[in-house]
Amino acid sequence: MVRLPPQERIGPLGPVRVHRTIKLLPIGAISITVHVPFEVKSLTELVVFHDLQFSNGSLHDEVKRLAEQVRNELRPFYIRPVEPLSEEEAYTVFCLHSPAATTTDFRAEDWLACHRREVASMLTQEHDVQLLSDQEVEESTGRFLSYYRGDIAVVDWDAALIVDDPRNFEETLYIIELANVQLSELEAYDRLLDDALERSYRDLSNQPGQRRSKVVMQELREIRVDMARLSDEISNISKFFGDWHLSRIYSALSARFHLGEWHRTIDEKLKTLDGLYQLLKTDQNNRWMLILELTIVLLFILDLVLLFLLKK
Repeated sequence: MVRLPPQERIGPLGPVRVHRTIKLLPIGAISITVHVPFEVKSLTELVVFHDLQFSNGSLHDEVKRLAEQVRNELRPFYIRPVEPLSEEEAYTVFCLHSPAATTTDFRAEDWLACHRREVASMLTQEHDVQLLSDQEVEESTGRFLSYYRGDIAVVDWDAALIVDDPRNFEETLYIIELANVQLSELEAYDRLLDDALERSYRDLSNQPGQRRSKVVMQELREIRVDMARLSDEISNISKFFGDWHLSRIYSALSARFHLGEWHRTIDEKLKTLDGLYQLLKTDQNNRWMLILELTIVLLFILDLVLLFLLKK
């Protein structure tokens, strides 16, 4: 993990100090986190932070350039890198300082019930609060979790809200980051498997020769091993959290991201890839058996010819 020096920017609400953190994960991913402080009078003012624009450009473009820079610096150490860098959608987390420490009667769940429409507008990036239907408000804010009376976490598809003591922000953000990394990696592996399957179907339909068959089998074998190993590593990321509440937050994110469905889809494609590998392996074995049978027949004929010549 690398913490870059903070930078001064001019945002939509005035000057801000931007803090950037880069994490290199052993599963082959780069995670970039950007912290931007804010102070607003209403939740609707936070909608602009979804697609944050500075005076010198957008935050999205700046992070993408930073990711390209990191990738170029690490290029000599890559093993089978994927080119080019895919377009990733940012996940925005709004962290609000809970007033529970100074306000004894503050209850985060009651606060959410009173400001549910504003929270939904903030999470869904809708500037007009009244445009959202009651169903969408319920859907976007339906997954919330609270441990103490003064904290709450609301998770949605591409944004989340955390109301808590600032000392607890980092561990919750870490769980959210892990879930997003898993989703991005599963999407990347799904694309790789689609390409591998398409290539395998094409190679098998073209009836490759023995030399080409060996190349296809080697590629399938490498993909099967890599995908199985990487799938296990992704699953093991979230195996141990050490905190029951954080596990609940991760479960809510996993359900929102449909990580279980992604895992099942990849497992099914791995089984298909394994079936293609077995089909190609069987075809190769049949070819060798045919060669052996022909060899035996030729030896038998040669033996008969030699016997005939010896008798003459």
